[in-house]
Amino acid sequence: MMNGNLLLVEDDPALADLLKWHFEREDFNVAHTGDGDEALLLAAETPPDIILLDWMIEGISGLEVCRRVRRAPETANVPIIMLTGRGEEADRVRGLETGADDYVTKPFSPRELVARVRAVLRRVRPALAGELLKFADLEMDIVSHKVKRAGKTIPLGPTEFRLLRHFLEHPGRVFSRARLLDSVWGRDRDIELRTVDVHIRRLRQAINLGGKPELIRTVRSAGYALDDDGA
Repeated sequence: MMNGNLLLVEDDPALADLLKWHFEREDFNVAHTGDGDEALLLAAETPPDIILLDWMIEGISGLEVCRRVRRAPETANVPIIMLTGRGEEADRVRGLETGADDYVTKPFSPRELVARVRAVLRRVRPALAGELLKFADLEMDIVSHKVKRAGKTIPLGPTEFRLLRHFLEHPGRVFSRARLLDSVWGRDRDIELRTVDVHIRRLRQAINLGGKPELIRTVRSAGYALDDDGA
């Protein structure tokens, strides 16, 4: 089972090759660049599941890459682990305040880094850690394509299933209609944004049968999120 798409931004060729070898051995799909501008292009074209980002790289700095990744709607929720030789507490705090999710100081063990990446992905992408997705009293078996709420099977169409799976993979995160179109329908589909609203409505009707609490929240002017405080 593929563990996810990883973008490695590291301009030391020897270290990049070593990390690429370790992550590909663990079934990650690795894209690599040592250039900050190219990293932003790669992340925008195909948003990865996680970014390993060196602080000191060619072109724009790792901190600036982190800042821009966080600003861009298509990558705002992608987890980032910064790699750096800077061990001072002030630098670590600066990296985290810029938007990094974790911070690894060189030298480090590649095996430890793989474990850190897995830990972050388990936290933000539960689908990458197993075949059963759960949120509140809702659960989805990816293999058998079955969805249950409070133990009761819920029939879903294929589009609603993909939509719910996307929400279950990113609980609590807000997604715009455009981002949902990209992720669920695919970038090349000629589909209007209001189509998302139609399928959200169908999904809500299916999972809220029997007066169950709302789990899909509408965030005004932003989009939708899977949230047990939904209204």
